[in-house]
Amino acid sequence: MLRQTLIKLIAKRLLLLLPLLLAVACGAFVLVRLAPGDFLTELRENPQISAETLATLRQQHGLDQPLPTQFGKWLWRAAQGDLGYSLIYYAPVSTLIRERLFNTIWLAGASLALAWLAALPLGVFVASGRAPWLDHGLASLSALLLAAPSFLLALLFLLFAARTNWFPLGGVVATDSENLAWPQRWADFAWHLALPALVLALRQFPHYFQQVRASVRECLTQDYIVTARAKGLSEGAILFKHALKPAANALITQAGNSLGALLSGAFIVEAVLSWPGLGGLTVNALLSRDVFVLLACLLWAALLLALGNLLADVLLLLVDPRLRRS
Repeated sequence: MLRQTLIKLIAKRLLLLLPLLLAVACGAFVLVRLAPGDFLTELRENPQISAETLATLRQQHGLDQPLPTQFGKWLWRAAQGDLGYSLIYYAPVSTLIRERLFNTIWLAGASLALAWLAALPLGVFVASGRAPWLDHGLASLSALLLAAPSFLLALLFLLFAARTNWFPLGGVVATDSENLAWPQRWADFAWHLALPALVLALRQFPHYFQQVRASVRECLTQDYIVTARAKGLSEGAILFKHALKPAANALITQAGNSLGALLSGAFIVEAVLSWPGLGGLTVNALLSRDVFVLLACLLWAALLLALGNLLADVLLLLVDPRLRRS
């Protein structure tokens, strides 16, 4: 029964994914191409580049053709795995995406893990009412973090890293990492990942902390909690086993709903802290009007968002038998 429900859910979502990606590609292409100017417009200001060269480049990249023809040709190539050629990096777009996609996934995954590791125990502990001072302090911190924009947090931590030299300023690994053994390479990667993941985790922490605290507090008022206490169960078992488990559904739903904010936050943090992921690539493509790179980045962002929401729904089905019955 559960297996059939999961297969039906995954198949339905994958069928809806194709028109979603098509709509994102079409909308992004129209918006980018209708904006005034393009990559070759800036080259026109260079006196060393002749008008004949510009016309040749425009024809070579198909920019002299009508918009529907340009989009149709790009879509046909994209369906065969060819996302185009970067006008800025002079490299296939697929190669650029492949080099940066896993960096963004690592950053998003690490920040999500950090946010959960902090929010779960702290949310459960303050929900028990044992430390009102800690509850007020974390509530104030959450409000402050929610009000602070991602780029401001990233700039503050960038300044902190520059002043203390405790963290590297940009990059994935050190320049001499090829000479290191594998454990040292992973340690070097984790060191470079720590600062951007921490900034992104701080932006996610208030959402999960408030959700856990509210859900556990509500569960602690239920009759089965009173019964568990009457049976003499320890407070730790009541909090982390009987109260946290029903609250997991809301937490997973919150994680699925916050994937969009997580990705958009990752894009900003990557751009400010020079983490070479899809975010920095998207910003550079937008500023330089590298249309094919920008289209590919937006498509991958939409795909990651859809797959993340699907993963959240699958987890909900696995942990909540009521959803399976409905």
